[in-house]
Amino acid sequence: MNGASLLAPIAKRLAGKVAMITGGASGIGESTARLFAKHGAKVIIADIQDELGFSVCQDKSINGAISYVHCDVTSESDVQNAVNAVVSKHGKLDIMFNNAGYAGQSKANILAVEQKGYKRIFDVNVLGSFLGAKHAAKVMIPEKRGSILFTSSCATQSHGLVSHIYTASKHAVVGLTKNLCVELGQYGIRVNCISPHGVATPMFLKSMGIDKKKKAEEIISSAANLKGPVLEAEDLAEAALFLASEESKYVSGLNLVVDGGYSTTNIAFEQSIQKFFT
Repeated sequence: MNGASLLAPIAKRLAGKVAMITGGASGIGESTARLFAKHGAKVIIADIQDELGFSVCQDKSINGAISYVHCDVTSESDVQNAVNAVVSKHGKLDIMFNNAGYAGQSKANILAVEQKGYKRIFDVNVLGSFLGAKHAAKVMIPEKRGSILFTSSCATQSHGLVSHIYTASKHAVVGLTKNLCVELGQYGIRVNCISPHGVATPMFLKSMGIDKKKKAEEIISSAANLKGPVLEAEDLAEAALFLASEESKYVSGLNLVVDGGYSTTNIAFEQSIQKFFT
């Protein structure tokens, strides 16, 4: 291997692709937008956080590959307008990442649930995902290709740690993924979702009442099954990149769980035994 090959640019896995990412102004969405742009995609982030969204677009390192549109995913007209804006600007939509989410209260206490909070969580997490997929499909079906992604949660695998409403909403997203996979497969459209373990995004910090990212990462890591690596938003962006790219051309209906094996084990009994004998 010569020196020139060592310096060869990394292959751009999304060259020529156009992607829309809801909730793309911060957290997992922002990291994914930046990674998609790095790999050659034109990206439109749709969010209600206008200041953050515009600041991402103005970053010179992305060379104008990311643009912003205001979009409340609970409003069908907003979602439709955002998708139309993408097509008007770039002529197509190859990738739709329905990432916007809302956690609400973090405790699993059914007596504390209020209807207002229930509705907000479902409107953002489920209705928002549904609307994004609906309007993306309108564009993708005639082209007979496309990739639709969702952000779910490891709350679909391990239970009792977060609120009932949030857990139910994320189960609904997994169900939507699988149903849409069946319907849209005939048009060459792949539908998948990503279920991350706790990652110290702004939304996570707010839901947990923690003000420092490092503290949140320490708490998450202390309870992790896989010791050493720390799950970061960039890791979820890499998962989204795989599912959006042609590398996963025959992957559809997948709930990709990124939790370091957390959901595979339950050490509560072992811990109880240790406490009993100490």
